[in-house]
Amino acid sequence: METRIITIGRQLGSGGREIGRKLSEDLGIPFYDQELLNEIARKSGYTKEILEKHDEKPTNSFLYALAMGGGFGMHFQKPLHLELYLAQFNTMKQLAEKGPGIFIGRCADYVFSDRKDTFNIFFMADIEFRIKRIMERDGVTSDQAAEMCIKGDKARASYYNYNADHDWGDAKYYDLCINTAKVGIDKACEMIKMAIR
Repeated sequence: METRIITIGRQLGSGGREIGRKLSEDLGIPFYDQELLNEIARKSGYTKEILEKHDEKPTNSFLYALAMGGGFGMHFQKPLHLELYLAQFNTMKQLAEKGPGIFIGRCADYVFSDRKDTFNIFFMADIEFRIKRIMERDGVTSDQAAEMCIKGDKARASYYNYNADHDWGDAKYYDLCINTAKVGIDKACEMIKMAIR
């Protein structure tokens, strides 16, 4: 069956967003990242600012708060994260019905797990490669970039593990896992195009 939906999971700084955009140009299909937030905002009534604040962020769950060092003095609020996740889930499904697309993060592989025309990819890289990329991209120090990697991956894993029924980055749930530090961005794109052909 022809691949219509490509999903991308990635460690922070591994190049997943850059590869997704390049694939979008090469294949001539939409790339949904910030564009997805615009669409959700348009359809759901939530502002883009609210969506960005909660985008791929950990939940307000009690267990997560404890894991992140929260105390017992915290109070519980209406689960806005669930409402936002459902708005995101429904928007992604609707976009996929319109035609092919590349969806980055946001539990996309889980959202489309019922489709046979989906190809799921996960990008990882060693910490030194990721630190260098983040330093160049964001103009931060090595220590700052390392902290961004650790916190970013922890947040993505927490968000994914809360909303999906398996662990973020578990290779058995992806069709292709690529270490971008070993193959580079351009080669990774070529490998994906070859795999989906």
